[in-house]
Amino acid sequence: MTNDPNRPAARPGTALARARALPPWSLLAAGVLLGGALGGAYGALKTPQYSATSYVVAVPTEKSDPAAALGFAQAYGRVATQLAVLGDAQVWAGVPVSTLRGSVRAATSPDAPMVSVTATSERPDLAADIANAVSRSLTRHANDTEDSTHVELLQFSRAIEPTEASSLSAGATGLIGASAGGLLGGLALLVRPRRAEQAPPAASVPGPATAVDVHGQL
Repeated sequence: MTNDPNRPAARPGTALARARALPPWSLLAAGVLLGGALGGAYGALKTPQYSATSYVVAVPTEKSDPAAALGFAQAYGRVATQLAVLGDAQVWAGVPVSTLRGSVRAATSPDAPMVSVTATSERPDLAADIANAVSRSLTRHANDTEDSTHVELLQFSRAIEPTEASSLSAGATGLIGASAGGLLGGLALLVRPRRAEQAPPAASVPGPATAVDVHGQL
């Protein structure tokens, strides 16, 4: 198909003018739809993650007190993810230390001498095995120094295999994406150039009669 030479070429500003002519809510709606679609696709394609948690508790011996147990529980929570603990845990969990470092986190309570060890994995059974292996290794290292710390670390609750994924579902990620898209659409709406509601008034030129009158007064 040949181009018609008599046909006027499209102006560069035509697309921009059409974009500015769209209703203001279109940017917000487009952001919500696009963000929701991207968020839902991410949640559907991402591999589900499972989390399992085990608990250990610090118990004071006859030569110590509960305050000391609480303090040592805080210390044990900080060393739970160190190489010395993970090095032994890898034997029982059957995974390398690098995997343990990326999947294990520990937390403590300011009111109770307890340490929680949470492991995350694509396999629910492996998540429970890792959490229990790290708790076992932590307990062993802590009790090796019981004679000097006068605090014993005991298994309080073993991790069980989770039945539901801990990662967000496709619906949740879709809602998050829609919210983010709506926010970006709203920001784009704020910075969008406003169209002039009316054309600027043309400069007035005096008519011939008025010009003659002015000349006559001079």
